[in-house]
Amino acid sequence: MIFSIAQREFRSMFLSPMAWVLLAVVQVILAWSFFTSIDMFFAVQKELTTMQNAPGVTDLIVSPLYEAASVILLMIVPLLTMRLISEERRSKTLSLLLSAPLSITEIVLGKYLGLLFFVFTLVFLISLMPLSLAMGTSLDYEKLFSGLLGLLLMLAAFSAAGLYMSSLTDNPMIAAISSFGLLLLLWLLNINSAPAGSDSALSYLSLQSHFSVLLRGIFNTRDIAYFILFITFFLVLTIRQLETRRLQA
Repeated sequence: MIFSIAQREFRSMFLSPMAWVLLAVVQVILAWSFFTSIDMFFAVQKELTTMQNAPGVTDLIVSPLYEAASVILLMIVPLLTMRLISEERRSKTLSLLLSAPLSITEIVLGKYLGLLFFVFTLVFLISLMPLSLAMGTSLDYEKLFSGLLGLLLMLAAFSAAGLYMSSLTDNPMIAAISSFGLLLLLWLLNINSAPAGSDSALSYLSLQSHFSVLLRGIFNTRDIAYFILFITFFLVLTIRQLETRRLQA
């Protein structure tokens, strides 16, 4: 049943004009960022040939693209998650869903997976841009796929937090704004306290500090564990929130 719910959610997203608009906007903005990075790389290419251990194409084009994608999608994902549960509450269909012979866990995981399928489709389209560079130059595939993994984990974390915020209200706009505020707080948590990769508590809680490590091509199990725990934490909160609503109903 989880995959049936996920398929339904994934299909309903593509039936929404907003999803197509968001896909187009993200692709246009990131394409502009991608071509700008290519122009900058050609502008400094002569200087790079005289430097020892000079950064390559992956460092100067691919990594900035993934970093720009994470910032843009931090604003986009709340718009995707805001209707997942809050719209069901507003239209009074959540009670019917909760009364169905399904567990709360199945409902939450189904909605979450449906959103992830859409987000991963978006990431696949984004990844076609850096992979196209392989036709004309050599890429650092280890760093490229480490950054891609970081982006996927980051968006999975965004989605889990947004799903939880959507379960707290029946107003999709409030859900979107609160999700964006929470994600922005967690993104900038250590901006004035310690550099990324340090051992401070704020640095460990910051989404950006773990993502930046993977973006540099450093595959650290601590960063992977952080994202897994983050996702699990918010999914469990969502399940508990819906269980409370079922008991109240």
